[in-house]
Amino acid sequence: MKILVSSCLLGEDVKYDGGNNSIALNPKVSFSLKELFMDILCENEIYSFCPEVSGGLKTPRTPAEIVKRDKPFIVQTQNGEDVTINFLLGAKKALDLCIEEDIKVALLKANSPSCGNIKTYDGTFTNTLIESQGLSAKLLKENGITVFNEEELKELSKFIKTNK
Repeated sequence: MKILVSSCLLGEDVKYDGGNNSIALNPKVSFSLKELFMDILCENEIYSFCPEVSGGLKTPRTPAEIVKRDKPFIVQTQNGEDVTINFLLGAKKALDLCIEEDIKVALLKANSPSCGNIKTYDGTFTNTLIESQGLSAKLLKENGITVFNEEELKELSKFIKTNK
């Protein structure tokens, strides 16, 4: 199965702080989940993608959060710079890749203003999570792509097995 995966989860240094969110190398992730993640990577066709970098943002960069969640969306950095167009462009590029490659499922970074599929930060830069979707996750879901995050590896594995 073809799977779009957030580049940071694969260990690529694309996070706002210049680091990554590697599942395989994260000491907080259990060995069994690391093993499941590696099985998913080895048994499927993986497409690494970072919407924020693809949307033109550099690494490292100032943290950004969604400050307005309905159209017109507004995404701002912690120091007030409007980066909405970068987030929208990255989301569109993620969708374009999924359409072009016939990708029907994505594994994206939880809580991200781009990739969060269940929660994102509330736009106050106080580390407060709310039920909300990142712009890329939202666009993918609206277009029929099933989205999971790294805390849903077991659910992703079941999805893969039932949809092969």
